[in-house]
Amino acid sequence: MNTTAKEASNLVSEILSKKVDADVEKIFFPPFTFLQTVCDLTAHSDEFTVGAQNCSNHAKGAFTGEISASMIRSVGAHYVLVGHSERRTFFNENAQELIEKIQQAFANDLNVIFCFGEQLAERKTNQHFETVKQQLTEVLSQIDKDQLNRLVLAYEPVWAIGTGETASPEQAQEMHAFVREELKSFLGAEVADSTSILYGGSCNAQNAKQLFACADVDGGLIGGASLKAEDFCSIINSF
Repeated sequence: MNTTAKEASNLVSEILSKKVDADVEKIFFPPFTFLQTVCDLTAHSDEFTVGAQNCSNHAKGAFTGEISASMIRSVGAHYVLVGHSERRTFFNENAQELIEKIQQAFANDLNVIFCFGEQLAERKTNQHFETVKQQLTEVLSQIDKDQLNRLVLAYEPVWAIGTGETASPEQAQEMHAFVREELKSFLGAEVADSTSILYGGSCNAQNAKQLFACADVDGGLIGGASLKAEDFCSIINSF
């Protein structure tokens, strides 16, 4: 929940004006109020696409304040975040709601970035693998396997979001490798190897290169660093 309309437009325009790696897939996730603006700004770009930060688990109806997947797709966006740690923590989103949101997204031709990850207490008590396995299994087991090619995963070590803390490259790789093995176990090697797994825990211009060098880290879900054009472009060019 950052920027005004003018600030958002200026930020995206500045990023679009800079030279960045053309081989890296790049997606903006602005607040709903700026979604149309950012879609318009990127309409002629072959390098940038746009997604929403959330969507309703309902198709339409009397749900004042909610935004449906069909509304998101209608303005030209192609992605939506589902299950972000802040949605889970502050809005108590549960597995069934997340399943329904993913189904709504797929039904409306949106790709999904599905977020998951452990809290600090779970990391400290060595429950982080168990937590992540549960979050993945309870949702992905309910998704049509024919749709899984529209899914990107994003690991969020919640203890490293907005705290200035960051998982070490070794910790990130350890979890990403674990996730890929879990995907192999219940979806098969082909799906596991073709699914992108992003790192989403305070990735910034200083640590991006090390994180992206990890074998199973396929990209980043960037938070605060994306609000500075120079830093965001530096991260893009860290691959």
